[in-house]
Amino acid sequence: MTGRNRMFEDAARVAGGAMGTLSGLRREAETIIRHQIDRILSGMDLVTREEFEAVREMAVNARLENEKLEARVAALESSSAKPATRKKKATAQKSKPAAGKP
Repeated sequence: MTGRNRMFEDAARVAGGAMGTLSGLRREAETIIRHQIDRILSGMDLVTREEFEAVREMAVNARLENEKLEARVAALESSSAKPATRKKKATAQKSKPAAGKP
């Protein structure tokens, strides 16, 4: 019986060593793969999430500012168009001959 127990102990030690070795190989493979992916991504000229969010916020602010400026221009155009229309009407009425007089 002692021989069997010793054989099981040896088998357990070998299996434990194999598991440790496989675990080490797994970590090494993950490290190599992660390094390769980082190398590939760095060559693709990608931006980080923080950079993307900063540019996105700038675009939103620019769009809001553009909308405000469009509204301001429209208000200025409508206010400057009203006096010109009145002047044209007054000028048109003065230049018309009186009815009955050629």
